[in-house]
Amino acid sequence: MRKIILSLLGVILIVGAVFIGKSISNSKKKTRPIPAKVIKTVFTDTVENSTVQIIIPANGSLVAQRRVELYAEVQGVFKTSSKLFKPGQKYRKGENLIRINASEYYASVQSSKSNLYNSIAAIMPDLRLDFPDIFQKWENYLNGFDLNKTTPKLPEITSDKENYFITGRGIVSNYYGVKNLEQRLAKYNIRAPFSGILTEALVTEGSLIRNGQKLGEYIDPSVYEMEVALSKTYASLLKVGKSVVLKNLDNTETYSGKVSRVNGSIDATTQTITAYIEVKNETLKEGMYLEANLNAKEEPDAIEVNRSLVLEGNQIFIVRDSILDIIDVKPIYFSDTKVVLKNVPEGTVILSKPVPGAYAGMLVKPFNDKIERSKEKPSKKAN
Repeated sequence: MRKIILSLLGVILIVGAVFIGKSISNSKKKTRPIPAKVIKTVFTDTVENSTVQIIIPANGSLVAQRRVELYAEVQGVFKTSSKLFKPGQKYRKGENLIRINASEYYASVQSSKSNLYNSIAAIMPDLRLDFPDIFQKWENYLNGFDLNKTTPKLPEITSDKENYFITGRGIVSNYYGVKNLEQRLAKYNIRAPFSGILTEALVTEGSLIRNGQKLGEYIDPSVYEMEVALSKTYASLLKVGKSVVLKNLDNTETYSGKVSRVNGSIDATTQTITAYIEVKNETLKEGMYLEANLNAKEEPDAIEVNRSLVLEGNQIFIVRDSILDIIDVKPIYFSDTKVVLKNVPEGTVILSKPVPGAYAGMLVKPFNDKIERSKEKPSKKAN
């Protein structure tokens, strides 16, 4: 009996030890917490299609639209004048820029004119006898001939007999020889082709000027042009007469210009097209560096968004019932930071800022920044 009781006590102790061990081991196991579902707050915007002005940025330096490089076609000594031939000197249209000493050449011109006069005077008796009907007009021409003025045009020859007689005496050839000398004599005085300013002077008064020598540069400071090179993709967007806003590098001054010319060919090396922007302003100077924004085209039914929102394959994220989705779009124009898109349905809720790790089907909480700001404005006024 005693053995039976001891056996039962041993079995009870063993079973109790097993239960106690299991309870101790179960108490050390920690329950893994269920992860909370994270919903990201994203910035959104509602699509409102409208007409978007496509603006192409460009830059370049100003060059005078009308500029002349002065070269000498004759040789002689540079004569002094009332104005110094120095950079910055202003001249009016028709005013003498450079006067070259032409006294020796002038004497030869006068000699040729005198020979022409003598040749006409020598045929006057024959004209009186053989051609009395044309004598009077040649006599009038001879009376109006002044050696100190430009040689007048010969009287009109009205018949073959008159032509043979005048040409045979060498009068026509002498006349054109004199006119040729007079044309060359005029090159000793270089006059201003328009009102402007001298920007470069390579000679000084009293120096010997040689034929073909460059003398300086002369510009019209009232109108400037800026040459800009744009990608060939914008060739169809550029139109002559389009307005352009130009700014200096410090963004302190703004100027208004227009597209005056567009090159008809594309540079084969750089695949760019050249456009010329005309700008007028008294404060501008040649060589100034400006930045331009060309109003290339107005695109209807389009939106402009941040370039980083466009995915590969021309897609963007939209929000449908707090879930991200992807739709296809049609990019029209890319700038450095923006892109113009079409085929985006009106009223669609799109992301206004990129979301790291976003994917289609992602649960999000939309936050329209524009709406929140519009709500805050009345409250601020009320306060």
